[in-house]
Amino acid sequence: MGNIFCLLLFCLPDQPIQRCGTRQSHCPVSIMTSQMDTDEQSIVLPSSTTSGLTLSLHPLPILNISEHLTRLKLQTRSNSPFVLGALLGTQNGREVEIVNTFELATEEGRDDLVDHDFLVSRRDQYKQVFPSLEFIGWYTVAPVPTSRHIALHEQFTGYCSTPLLLVLQPSTITSSSSDITGQTLPFKAYEPTIEIRDKKTRSVFIEAPYKVETGEAERIAVDWTAKGGGGSTSLESHLQSQRAAVKMLHERILVLVQYVTNVIAGQIPTDHTTLRSLSALIASLPASENKGFRDEFNTEYEDVQLTAFLSSLTKSANILNDLVDKHLVLIGGSRDDRTLTVRRRGMGRQGMMPGDWAMHP
Repeated sequence: MGNIFCLLLFCLPDQPIQRCGTRQSHCPVSIMTSQMDTDEQSIVLPSSTTSGLTLSLHPLPILNISEHLTRLKLQTRSNSPFVLGALLGTQNGREVEIVNTFELATEEGRDDLVDHDFLVSRRDQYKQVFPSLEFIGWYTVAPVPTSRHIALHEQFTGYCSTPLLLVLQPSTITSSSSDITGQTLPFKAYEPTIEIRDKKTRSVFIEAPYKVETGEAERIAVDWTAKGGGGSTSLESHLQSQRAAVKMLHERILVLVQYVTNVIAGQIPTDHTTLRSLSALIASLPASENKGFRDEFNTEYEDVQLTAFLSSLTKSANILNDLVDKHLVLIGGSRDDRTLTVRRRGMGRQGMMPGDWAMHP
């Protein structure tokens, strides 16, 4: 999935924005702010213009870019750090896959100039390990692509004829949505193209749809990462699930307690249906403070522990019994062999020839 990665608008120095070929020529020219905003938005062609690319985005680039942004936020103590990296993948005609990424460096003190020596070195290193992966674009973090990203885009044309752009847009994440399946990833892919308007040409971007594609190995890796890495065991995962369940139960109980408290205080109207449901729920709970219940519970607990101990003891006894049987078979076979050898030697000393063994079974 080839995409060119955009630079953050506020990370670049202020530059004059050229208005030629603007798509909003009917807007008042006297309003400079509106004019600049119009020019910024016109870098991306409208949704009516479609891209013919078939893009596939793998989970590893998503994790790499997200980790890159999070790490730079912590290192720079900034909510909008400058993020820049390269995309690696495969391309077959108009079918592109983004498989991996690596971070890029810029010239010292110049975020708008890519360190080409570092790029070539890292690309060649990845090429030795993954010969099938090619440089297909770059990525960054920004709300939307702007005209200021075109200069960066042109620096990558020497490595790929049409480098693609992948933009992480954290501002598009809607935490208020409770429908997880309806949420989309905060990534957008763009394909570069040339627009001719008023007999002038300029570089623009076309938004390209993409799909997330994953293989069996990637699914296993993502699941392993989500569960906390290599230190996780089945027991640990079980305990974490139990902890999450208890925590959720505790939070819901707090909600019920707060509701009853507010009803008693007269802060919210009384809902008799809800109160009856709460009363029925409480009545269905066992009387854990009753002495008879506690004694019965302790008795059952001890019975279960005793049964588990007896089961373990029986299993150990069976293993020991099998070991003794095998030892007896081994020792018994060795004694029979020694007895037969001594008997044969005794018969030979009585004058029998070695060939006579065939006639005396």
